[in-house]
Amino acid sequence: MIRKRAIVTGDVQGVGFRWSAREAAHRLGVTGWARNRADGSVEAEVEGEPEQVDRMLDWLRTGPPGATVAGIHVSDTQPQGDDAFRIRETA
Repeated sequence: MIRKRAIVTGDVQGVGFRWSAREAAHRLGVTGWARNRADGSVEAEVEGEPEQVDRMLDWLRTGPPGATVAGIHVSDTQPQGDDAFRIRETA
């Protein structure tokens, strides 16, 4: 089990990014959360088996229709044992 934090930049707010991320996470079998940040980016933490997490990170690199991802910064973080993927309040 691994966990990654991703900061996704570009036109990623106001396009359903977090809700689509939750659907993708459910489909891919990962847990964690996503939230908008005040700087216009989306932050997400993704937890699961390495292959599942990699697939979710690939999804984040593109996002939903309507999003334009300019970049993504990924870092390791400690697994939390989440039981679902949630949308959090804006940071």
